[in-house]
Amino acid sequence: MRIERTAVIGAGNWGTALAKLLADKGEEVRLWSRSPAHVDALRRDRENRRYLPGAALPASLQPADSLTCVADCQSVVMAVPSHGFREVFVQLVPLLQDSTVLVSAVKGIEIASGQTMCQVMQAELAKQGRSGRLHVGVLSGPSFADEVARAQPTAITVGFTDLAAAKAVQQLFSTPFFRVYTSSDIIGLEISAAMKNVIAIAAGIADGLGCGLNARAALITRGLAEITRLGVALGANPLTFAGLGGLGDLVLTCTGSLSRNRTVGLKLGEGRTLAQALAEMTMVAEGVKTTKSCWQLAASLGVEMPILAQVYQILYEDKPCEAAVQELFQRSLKEEVEL
Repeated sequence: MRIERTAVIGAGNWGTALAKLLADKGEEVRLWSRSPAHVDALRRDRENRRYLPGAALPASLQPADSLTCVADCQSVVMAVPSHGFREVFVQLVPLLQDSTVLVSAVKGIEIASGQTMCQVMQAELAKQGRSGRLHVGVLSGPSFADEVARAQPTAITVGFTDLAAAKAVQQLFSTPFFRVYTSSDIIGLEISAAMKNVIAIAAGIADGLGCGLNARAALITRGLAEITRLGVALGANPLTFAGLGGLGDLVLTCTGSLSRNRTVGLKLGEGRTLAQALAEMTMVAEGVKTTKSCWQLAASLGVEMPILAQVYQILYEDKPCEAAVQELFQRSLKEEVEL
């Protein structure tokens, strides 16, 4: 399986960083934005000054404002926010070649359906009679866009059930600084990617309250336990959660100063309302919407997720952050590992 051209759908910081990585390798890449004005600026400046300032865009990267840019591409990377993912993908499906490799680089779960992004793609392919003709997978792992754009060492995982597709995407993205592993556990990678943003909000809240480093370590560890419970309930491999897409991404997002979700939590812990915190952000913090979708999903499956529940109540029921911390620590005592 050979990939000669790639379209990246979504010209935010992550989509731009991935498109730049491929273009810097010499790959032919199209980078789509729904905004013609944004596309004009990308063409003129050869830089995404709004979302990824300072990163020069190579000549082989072609900005586009029409989804027809995917028509002759062998791979399509979806990098639009989860709340707009389905709307864009529905329009893409008729334009795709058979055997196209579809890669979700989005870390979220759709609120209305409770589906991961790969499940959304599979559902829409089935509706349009394309099911089984294209390869669907995910790219995930500890990877801040700014560092990828600056060619700083990064390792991620791609997940496909089809081994040939996994290896093709592995080869496509691998560079001397960007190491790519493969996995067949798509659901495990997607649940990890979505839920780590929720735990990062919790970690930011704890930091904003001044709870200390002990509390942050506890949140990361117990957060990983919650993520694993949800993933296993959906059929994931438990070992996935100890890998790059699980623990690796969780640690990065809960501790890194570039984390948008931790930043939202930090502002909440310092006393801002959710509306105030989001108004101060220039980019989407996926964890806010993902908190609601994961809370609904966990409830439907009967999976106990106390940290998730407290973050949900803070974001959507105006629960004071201090009260949420108190309630977590006043829960009944139990064994750490439950088989």
